[in-house]
Amino acid sequence: MAKDVTVRQLRYFTAAARTSRLSMAATDEHVSQSAVTNAILALEAQLGIRLFDRHPHGVTLTPEGHHFHQRAREILDALDDALREPGFQRYTLRGSVRIAASYTVLGYFLPELLARFRRRYPDIVLDLVDMDRPEIEAAITSGDVELGVTLLSNSDTRNTLSKHVLVKSRRQLWVPAGHPLLEQATPSLADVSKLPYILLEMDEGERSTLGYWRAHGLQPDIAFRTRSMEALRGLVAHGFGVTILSDMVYRPWSLEGKKIEAIPLPDAVPPMDAGLLWHPRAAMARPASAFRDFMIHAAGS
Repeated sequence: MAKDVTVRQLRYFTAAARTSRLSMAATDEHVSQSAVTNAILALEAQLGIRLFDRHPHGVTLTPEGHHFHQRAREILDALDDALREPGFQRYTLRGSVRIAASYTVLGYFLPELLARFRRRYPDIVLDLVDMDRPEIEAAITSGDVELGVTLLSNSDTRNTLSKHVLVKSRRQLWVPAGHPLLEQATPSLADVSKLPYILLEMDEGERSTLGYWRAHGLQPDIAFRTRSMEALRGLVAHGFGVTILSDMVYRPWSLEGKKIEAIPLPDAVPPMDAGLLWHPRAAMARPASAFRDFMIHAAGS
């Protein structure tokens, strides 16, 4: 039966997994919600598994759905690479490119893209450095690195570096399984302000978090602060508090195997922008230019 699975079904499924709402997936794919719903139901029937849990506020991947989503993304990415390949100078470029990346993009966004780039340009060496965003901006300005990949939503608007947003990652409310807000269709930031809050401090987390809280005239009731993503997952999963983080870093389980749910907060919280930085006046070598072009095309897929 799996032989009948179509690329369209995989696209609709991954759109639903990315947005956690069938209506938003339909909007992204420019089709009706019923088209997305029917495609996912047919896919579940063909695979013989349940891909999503349905909730009043949307859908979340089941463990089987989470695994299948990873494989579906690999298939769609491989197809996109094959279709775009004639436009790239595969196997003709040699050299190296020095890239700086911050914690979040290095851990949760870049690895798969780096692997795809290496398959396309096997003779380009990637010299990758782990830096915080301010250090990345300084290193690009001084010429120590050619490209930076970081959270642009944290970037100082006064800097003059060229930039390109690669992904806008929606921020959602993370709660433990069975939390009362799971029964509420559209919880607000004011609802969240009444709950113990766990603040992630790495990658300028406090600055970006408190920024959008202040914009709404509210403040979180901070119960814990941590620089460890896994510690945060464990605290949320065990009911010590809630947090708001981007889909880029969301995983449905803590290390102990306890469930973490994500709830949309419509229009309350801005997305987390991740993207490229480079010096607008520095001459860019061909390997660096190839990496920049690849990232823009690959993320756009």
